[in-house]
Amino acid sequence: MCSDQGTHTSSTKAVRMSLLHHDSRSEALAQLSCFRGEFYSCLTARSDALFELADAVLCGDGPVRSLAELSLVGEHRRGHGGLYAALARGRIDAGRLRRALAEVPLPRAADGRLVLAVDVTCWLRPDAHTSPQRILCHTYGRGKDQHIPVPGWPYSIVCALEPGRSSWTAPLDALRLTPGDDTATVTARQLRDLLQRLITAGQWQTGDPDILIVADAGYDAPRLGFLLRDLPVQVLARMRSDRVLRRAVPPRLPHTQGRPPRHGGEFVFGQPDTWDTPDTETVTDTRLYGQATARSWNRLHPKLTHRSSWAAADGTLPIVEGTVIRLDIAHLPSGATPKPVWLWWSGTDATPADADRLWQAYLRRFDIEHTFRLFKQTLGWTSPRSAPPRQPTGGPG
Repeated sequence: MCSDQGTHTSSTKAVRMSLLHHDSRSEALAQLSCFRGEFYSCLTARSDALFELADAVLCGDGPVRSLAELSLVGEHRRGHGGLYAALARGRIDAGRLRRALAEVPLPRAADGRLVLAVDVTCWLRPDAHTSPQRILCHTYGRGKDQHIPVPGWPYSIVCALEPGRSSWTAPLDALRLTPGDDTATVTARQLRDLLQRLITAGQWQTGDPDILIVADAGYDAPRLGFLLRDLPVQVLARMRSDRVLRRAVPPRLPHTQGRPPRHGGEFVFGQPDTWDTPDTETVTDTRLYGQATARSWNRLHPKLTHRSSWAAADGTLPIVEGTVIRLDIAHLPSGATPKPVWLWWSGTDATPADADRLWQAYLRRFDIEHTFRLFKQTLGWTSPRSAPPRQPTGGPG
């Protein structure tokens, strides 16, 4: 009797697990179907041909190398003439597509926080002399620390990062930079528009943790944090190892005369004697990097001047305080000598748990590099060599 009852209980559990698995798959398929329907509605001209072309890009057996090969994929039921006509005369409602991307379920960190990575990737066009608005894009050469400027179109792309071991991301927005654009200003405007769409879609509500924006050293992190200070976001970005920041002004002693200073002592990244005792210090054993030591110093800020991106600022420049984190690891998987990583966070009064959460979130930023590789090497984003000088003018989609 007990054996039969145990068998019945096990069978019941198996059925329940099967139903739960079936329900989760059904929910995911329903979400995919809903998004596909919305994507089709975003195609305002030559919609059928463009929709089948998108399916052909996703369902092809190998990397996308040419448009002609896409016309042979089974999901593309039209001839190659219809494919070229769709690309030449098709239209997409980009605003509606951006809203649709903001409404899909997004990955979140363990604390329920949205983590967004932003970076610039380039479509190199060195031979397209008649194409407008090309910019010199910095690319890595074969030598050590060798940078080669190549003309092309840079795109600022924002993706939501996964929390687990997967390197998949959720692309949310793409914007092409034009000559003369200030990267921090344009990125702040792009993020502001994206955050408004996410809030409208219910992805962030009052009481939720602030959204974390993760960037690399190519961004002016204090300026980005300053431009987004009125939104529920925090900025985390790497800083170059030759930076010099300032401490907060110490308390002013009674009866001290003269103009009060705006900046405290220097904090020089390359001079340990200027660091003093860190506010937090943690040691973590990692699988890939060995022992990781994170130290943080609170309320450090750059000394701003009326030049570069702050040239147009009126009056007294602001004090943009943040937390600096230095990450040291034991070794790299490649065997190369590891260098310390300096991070700047727009928040203050970081706890040891905050420091660990932040440097681990920064390491996940490299997932966006896999997304760029997927776009270019697998989906064939940069494969077309368009002849008309005004093409393309949109994003990588």
